[in-house]
Amino acid sequence: MTTTDTTTTTTTDRPWLDAERPVAERVELLLNEMTLAEKAGLFFHSMIGMGALDEPNEVFSTPSAVDYVEGRHMTHFNLIGGAQTAGEIAEWHNALQRLAASTRLGIPVTLSTDPRHSFTENVGTAFLSGPFSQWPEPLGLAAIRDEAFVERFGDIARQEYTAVGLRVALHPQVDLATEPRWSRQVATFGEDAELTGRLGAAYVRGFQGASFGAGSVSTMTKHFPGGGPQKDGEDPHFAHGREQVYPGDAFELHLKPFEALLAAGTRQIMPYYGMPVGTEFEEVGFGFNKGVITGLLRERFGFDGLVCTDWGLLTDADIFGQPFPARAWGVEHLTPRERMKKVLDAGADQFGGEACPELLIELVESGDVPEARLDESARRILREKFELGLFESALVDAAAADAVVGNDEFRAAGEWAQRASITLLTNGAPDGRGAPVLPLRGTPRVYVEGIDPERAAGYGEVVASPEAADVVVVRLQAPYEERPTVFESLFHSGSLEFPDEVVEHLRELAAHAPVVVDVFADRPAILAPIVDAAAAVTVNWGASAEALLDVLTGRFSPQGRLPFDLPRSMAAVQASRPDVPFDTTDPLFRFGDGLGY
Repeated sequence: MTTTDTTTTTTTDRPWLDAERPVAERVELLLNEMTLAEKAGLFFHSMIGMGALDEPNEVFSTPSAVDYVEGRHMTHFNLIGGAQTAGEIAEWHNALQRLAASTRLGIPVTLSTDPRHSFTENVGTAFLSGPFSQWPEPLGLAAIRDEAFVERFGDIARQEYTAVGLRVALHPQVDLATEPRWSRQVATFGEDAELTGRLGAAYVRGFQGASFGAGSVSTMTKHFPGGGPQKDGEDPHFAHGREQVYPGDAFELHLKPFEALLAAGTRQIMPYYGMPVGTEFEEVGFGFNKGVITGLLRERFGFDGLVCTDWGLLTDADIFGQPFPARAWGVEHLTPRERMKKVLDAGADQFGGEACPELLIELVESGDVPEARLDESARRILREKFELGLFESALVDAAAADAVVGNDEFRAAGEWAQRASITLLTNGAPDGRGAPVLPLRGTPRVYVEGIDPERAAGYGEVVASPEAADVVVVRLQAPYEERPTVFESLFHSGSLEFPDEVVEHLRELAAHAPVVVDVFADRPAILAPIVDAAAAVTVNWGASAEALLDVLTGRFSPQGRLPFDLPRSMAAVQASRPDVPFDTTDPLFRFGDGLGY
């Protein structure tokens, strides 16, 4: 790393740049120099897209970087999109840092990101890997069951992130997947609290390193105090999913993974959108909830790190050309200014996805919020920047970024993980009388659906019809219901049952040759009719065609184990309690199931 332009100023002019001073002293020196407007800018952690710094970005209709940095004094941004090369991301990041360095105090930018290493493309939660090494989703890491390997993933991701200037991971997600219909399960470690805590702690160690400092990526663990128990499995990005319910009285269980990650040293915490219903806590979204943020997180668990709300709690937005209300659940009647005060009173430090520092300035100037309250959070925010080493080395070596990001070693590790996470559930007729069909031997004639025939050609003779095949291989996506808006349709929700026409099609294929079905299980699909129709069934959480075919042909022996139960029916799902793990009656497959060769 090289240094920013700010270091051309002497430490006499800017004594907070003196790295020999203790961080606490440097924080106070800088804080004492800041105007109210400069302090207010620290509180906003909004989206930003790559492009010309002086032009608005079309994605999410975000203002220009110049507007953000110079006009609003903002220095925390969540990079959205960015499938460019690593070198291009690094160059853009450096330009943004130079813009920040040119301001009065030269406070460097902290650049964050949603996950970037897997197969999910939902602009509200994650991005395709692009130039980064490609891995299975966290559910797939949970299927591998190896803490050391999860830490290895975190270390690789840390190196790739820091190479392009990404210094905050808006992850890991350690919610428990206790409601089978919930759309956000794919980024969790599954249904088991103990496994989630162990793997989540390893994830934090990998990203943050042995000691937190200039080479670290700060982890923002989410979604406190556990976002899994969603009523009917609906997600609180949307008004109809705002309620979290606890009919099994299991609120405390959902805190267990967070305890493990706090012990591992996670630096930041994100509360979820949801509002608790029928508990001791106020029925407002967790970002507004003083009992949760101050009472539980700050006082009970002793957390003095940075708390950033989930995105868009204060103001309405426009997404994909459609109006999108603020996720101000339980406080919809309040104005954005009143919501802001409630978030501050709850104990949070930053407003995720917002860019309205003028409201915060008004709150202080009116006397509704004392400036000392801003100073309390500003100290945490500035401390993080200092401890990340951003004041000493904000710029990255853009010329070296392409050699680090997605290098052969890192890609090989991700490809191994894709294969190791694939979980074999059945191999032979479901009544147990059929001989195993996997691994496929020799050069079988293969008919494929959901796989590029050219990619399958290295594993057998690809034929044009099932009638000519020795075996049929079909890849499916776990079921979900289409929703009325583009943004909501990106969140896979609703029924877990495959449509009748999908099952009937598999039966028609099976009339010609044994059928092997692979399902991308971003949610625990109802597989009973698939198992009945198929000769073998696997599930994955992000795996290339080559990774799957290596497993099916025995070039790689299956070793994944289920990170959650797979329910037998939708009736069992609907009868289960959303806060209680392993609560569907007589599941078809159990947590930990998985076959080998």
